[in-house]
Amino acid sequence: MAEKTNAASEAAAGKAPPDDGFIVLARVLLRALGASRQRAVLWGLAAGLLVVVGGTAIMQIVLNVWTKAFYDSLAQKDMSEFGRQLFYYLFIAGALLALNVAQLWLSMTMKMKMREGLTRDLIAQWLTPRRAFLISGAGVIGVNPDQRIDADAGHLSDVSTDLGAGLLQSALLLICFVGVLWGLSRGVVLSLLGHHFSIPGYMVWAALIYAGVASFFSWRVGRPLVPLNAERYARESDLRFALVHANEHSEGIAVHRGENEESTRLNRQLSRLLVILREIIGVTTRLTWVSAGYGWFTIVAPIVVASPAYFAGSLTFGGLLMAVGAFNQVQQSLRWFVDNVGAIADWRATLLRVAAFRRALQDMDRVGGGASRIEWTVSPGNKLQFDDLTVLSPSGGIRLDQPHVEIAAGEHVLIAGAPGAGKTSLFRAMAGLWSWGAGRIALPSDDRIVFMPKRPYIPDGSLRDILAKPAAAENFTTAQFEAALTRMGLAYLARRLDERGRWDQILTDPEQRSLAFARLLLHRPLWVIADSAVDLLSATGRAALFDMFNKELSGSTLVSIASSQGADPFFRRVLCLSRDPRGGSLAFPPHRDTGEEFGAGPSA
Repeated sequence: MAEKTNAASEAAAGKAPPDDGFIVLARVLLRALGASRQRAVLWGLAAGLLVVVGGTAIMQIVLNVWTKAFYDSLAQKDMSEFGRQLFYYLFIAGALLALNVAQLWLSMTMKMKMREGLTRDLIAQWLTPRRAFLISGAGVIGVNPDQRIDADAGHLSDVSTDLGAGLLQSALLLICFVGVLWGLSRGVVLSLLGHHFSIPGYMVWAALIYAGVASFFSWRVGRPLVPLNAERYARESDLRFALVHANEHSEGIAVHRGENEESTRLNRQLSRLLVILREIIGVTTRLTWVSAGYGWFTIVAPIVVASPAYFAGSLTFGGLLMAVGAFNQVQQSLRWFVDNVGAIADWRATLLRVAAFRRALQDMDRVGGGASRIEWTVSPGNKLQFDDLTVLSPSGGIRLDQPHVEIAAGEHVLIAGAPGAGKTSLFRAMAGLWSWGAGRIALPSDDRIVFMPKRPYIPDGSLRDILAKPAAAENFTTAQFEAALTRMGLAYLARRLDERGRWDQILTDPEQRSLAFARLLLHRPLWVIADSAVDLLSATGRAALFDMFNKELSGSTLVSIASSQGADPFFRRVLCLSRDPRGGSLAFPPHRDTGEEFGAGPSA
């Protein structure tokens, strides 16, 4: 009946899923920043950095020219010129200090604004209707979204700004000092095996060859850091998630004496991380042989290169040091790549994680692109209707035992299903979260419908605010809040109505479910559709709920999707849910996240 998505068909045919390249993913993030509210500020900060870095490059040339005059005054023992050059140095050093402070402020502000733009964009993409829900079951890419939205976005902003400012500064210094070094090389005659010859700009060529060789070997040695860093972040995220999970379930671990088992699991996650860290240490150590060796040789390399001109008399001692300074600036600019191989690998890995996550969020909108869709309509008679309904999920199709179902206002209906029968998938389809399948769902015309998922939503805030949501707390009196809590056996919480805290951690699971049902007494919905929420109440809570629907909410409809064990005389009607062998299945679009495929889909 239903068809798989095109991407899934390609996978079934043996084709690899599309692999978004680095350039494509980088453009994705650039477009996101270009469309953010921070774009004007970022452009302004970038322009400011360009001006400040350009000013620094100019002052570096001034400092390099000053070097010749200063050291020539020393070589000539000219005290008056020496004092004059010291006085000039105060102005040069002051200007460079101001430029350095300005560059630091601009860089830090740019990091903050870039992080704000990226994080706000990722939050908006993640919380676009249904995306957070869909990607949570999409495989590796949906694991620990907090890591990508917070830590990865922040790290990407920091590294991008540092690398960008460093590259800009190196490029400007290279352009400026290549001319200085070329001029100092003019007219120098070299001797080799009795032959005399002149190479225009020979010191420039020597700096280019010197830095080029070092850059080549650094890249060859440091290239494995890109995938290793990507895997490192993924495994660090897994370890952090495992630690948080253990902390949140510390009571259950203690009750079941599961400390040893949990410790083994955590140590296993740590061992997986340590394997990658050892590999990174090995690659970084080999890279240090290249970069550090290059750095040590750089101490004498410019003097060796400039020495022919000095010994030939073309350069004074001050001119020699000026040439050494210019050579160092040129080769330091060229060795930017050498010094930042590790940082570039880190930046590329982080960018791939963030951009792949953003792309995957957008791809959630085309999940099941080739599958048929459920039709949603509004029932004119204020009834809930199902007509030939089949709901697709990655594990198969599900359906009701009756092709045409009509539930009238005020009924108490149990939709029963065995474990794995797809109860949550049906609930999601009724709530409009899951559209893949066939048939029709006609919702009541009255919009006072409350959908209650298996796990209640308990936001931060005071109990008064939590009970009143989605309305304002001012819409209800304190007596109404107290009555709602008392009705569901939570009278002892009435004195804490204005207390703010993490109630999802303060309250036990049964208390949270009872609190969610206490809201009903305040909002008086005409339709309540629950996914196993009734089943999970305590016997006392369930009795209180049924009594509430028989009295205060006697005109409201309750549709409980639960196991067959939840049958109770309260439910005057029972429908059965089962697998549809002809329903087919739904596949998620395959993606790649740092080279790994995923796409399992949410469990039903």
